[in-house]
Amino acid sequence: MSLPLPRVRSIRARYTLVAAALSFVFLTVVGAYLDVVTRYKAESEAYVETERVATQWSAAVRDGSVPRVIPTSSRVDLIQIIDADGHILGASRAASRLPPLTHVRPPPDDRFKSLEECSPDGKCVMLMAIRDTPAKDSPFVYAGLRVPPLLTDHWLEAAITACALPVLILVTLMTWSLVGRTLRPVEIIRARMSEISGTDLSLRVPLPPGRDEITMLARTANQTLARLEAAVKQQRRFASDASHELRRPISGLRTGLEEALLYPDDVEPRQAIREALATTDRLEAIVDDLLVLARLRAADPEPPEQLDLGALAAEVAASRPVRPPVFVVAAPGVLVRGYRIQLIRLLENLLANAQRHAATGVRIQVRAEGGQAMAAVADDGPGVAPEDRERIFTRFVRLDDARRREPGGSGLGLAISREIAQTHGGSLRVEDSPKGARFVLRLPCVPCVPGQPVGPADGR
Repeated sequence: MSLPLPRVRSIRARYTLVAAALSFVFLTVVGAYLDVVTRYKAESEAYVETERVATQWSAAVRDGSVPRVIPTSSRVDLIQIIDADGHILGASRAASRLPPLTHVRPPPDDRFKSLEECSPDGKCVMLMAIRDTPAKDSPFVYAGLRVPPLLTDHWLEAAITACALPVLILVTLMTWSLVGRTLRPVEIIRARMSEISGTDLSLRVPLPPGRDEITMLARTANQTLARLEAAVKQQRRFASDASHELRRPISGLRTGLEEALLYPDDVEPRQAIREALATTDRLEAIVDDLLVLARLRAADPEPPEQLDLGALAAEVAASRPVRPPVFVVAAPGVLVRGYRIQLIRLLENLLANAQRHAATGVRIQVRAEGGQAMAAVADDGPGVAPEDRERIFTRFVRLDDARRREPGGSGLGLAISREIAQTHGGSLRVEDSPKGARFVLRLPCVPCVPGQPVGPADGR
């Protein structure tokens, strides 16, 4: 039964092992190739040299000019001339005291023969044997040289291994060092991320130098932390504002009910019930708007659809009260992609706010402008002071005029409207107007068809 190998969990160790394994395979292949090539080249050169010397003295034998002691002028120092009976007719100084170098006798039809002879003590000689003539009593010429020590006893393989081993160790150490240096910023990022808690999101991970993937990861992590910090701050502020806004009507409701219970003779029951219902209506409106804000942050189950913003504005205007009147001026072909229910809610909030403050009427203008769909809702009321134009989009903020005109409002309508606009990739702000307030909604436009506004249409 084989035991499972332990799994290496460290990326640094895994990459080092892979690099070492690949380097080992590569060096093994290269070493084997060098061994084969070196041996082949050495043997080829040796046999070419022995053949040249043997051929030279074979010609001398035929000419009858062979001395008793054959001189040598190359590394081929083993030369013997042997007759058909095995007697040595001539030899070089190095081979004169040696027995015949080989007992191989090339046949008449194959006069040249290369071979390797090894003695009992392990010493080998590379030989070229030449039969001088095809005659039966032809002498034989042998020329040879001892095999270099590098090619015997696996010295060549040992030398190649001795050269490859430091390379393998160097590659392994370099891989370990480089991967460690590459992953060091990741470890720093991990350590910093472990310090970040839900109570303190102000910390950021350090950005490594360069523009590689780890730097992009750190930058994305910081951007995510910034968004998370902003969302948490917004939620905390929202929870604080919501609790503060809900506490007042709940306290008022409780006080009214306690008075009705403690002083039944001084409190008219029907009046107490009507006041409690009015407070309940306000609480219900606040809770409903809070749920709308919560749903805006969640994914919409329905995919966005292509909508005609002018037709949608006319539809919403038609559903509003007839006083004060709403007039729609819409260019054709102003198309946007979005969620129908949300955009209807946005336009309803803007129209409700405009009708609440209008003196004689409200005007909606829809057109394509600068590659965007623009819907402007204008009234002829008192308008919004420049210093309050951003503050009115804050949750639960209600100006004195709004509190006077609608005491039971939640203060979330305009905040919801801006949230919807931003969810659709657009914007909602208050812009300058000759008279009254002018709320301008801008949304990304599905390739709009520029057109002139159609004639005014009565929203009634």
